[in-house]
Amino acid sequence: MSNILIIKHGSLGDLIQANGAIKDIKRFYQNRKVFLLTAQPYAVFMSECPYIDGVIIDKRLPRWNLFYLNNLKKKLSKYNFTKVFDLQNSSRTKFYRKFVINKIEWSSTETSLEPGQKKSDFDKEPVLDRMEIQLKKSGIETQYVKNIDLNWAVQDISRLIKQYSNNEYILLFPFCSKKLPQKKWPYYKDLISKLKQGFKNKYPILLAPGLNEIEEANDLNGRVVLDNNEPINIKTLISLINNAKFIISNDTGPAHIASHLDKKGIVLFGSHTTAKKVSIESFNLKVITVNDLKDLKVETVFNEVKSKLN
Repeated sequence: MSNILIIKHGSLGDLIQANGAIKDIKRFYQNRKVFLLTAQPYAVFMSECPYIDGVIIDKRLPRWNLFYLNNLKKKLSKYNFTKVFDLQNSSRTKFYRKFVINKIEWSSTETSLEPGQKKSDFDKEPVLDRMEIQLKKSGIETQYVKNIDLNWAVQDISRLIKQYSNNEYILLFPFCSKKLPQKKWPYYKDLISKLKQGFKNKYPILLAPGLNEIEEANDLNGRVVLDNNEPINIKTLISLINNAKFIISNDTGPAHIASHLDKKGIVLFGSHTTAKKVSIESFNLKVITVNDLKDLKVETVFNEVKSKLN
């Protein structure tokens, strides 16, 4: 029997947003096996996704590494794929279509364009709208692409919550990719002091750093959530967000998780992109947008938190 391949390398937020599309694809091909080609950090997490029959790891080595590309091509050829859904739509996956997984039907941004439409114009549309159009072009009913269900990834973390809080807590994500420092609001330490004072320590202020963010988190005077002195895994992260009283975040993967769990909170945006384009705002998760995040005052953010929590 032939199989279906979905390509989504990351990042975490992008992979979370693709969960609805992945579910729609699996429902359409329920009698076929659906595999995901993704990056190493997300392999374990996505292997537990009920809409995926298997995960293939792509190390994404440089394209001049012909030995790796040839081995990847041989590995993928063994799965007898007859259709590829390119949800990454990157220069790498465009290269794969031409040289690694060729002679197979592809669904991508480029196959979704209307006559005369430019990819650059298509890419300006909200990300979930683009995925919906891409799937509809393949005749797939899109019931979940904009209705993402993360319940499969929520687990019991009562032990961890008991360790770090009194069941009600404010969860902050002051981090961002080192490649995108413009996404980072610089005043989280002052905000934490303001939150403690303003709410009279009613809500513990929790931080859930990744491996390279622990030192930074320790400097912010919040409670740094670790599991056996290690960063929490993705399912624990999702569960921690799901149980939070309120979320405050930069434009990061955890913010996308909070959005699709419809958690109460705020996300801070500069001019790097718009909340509409990345499809992040929900009924309860709101956005504060400024031209330069350095100009966004602590008092402004605190007042927004206070108005939502009171």
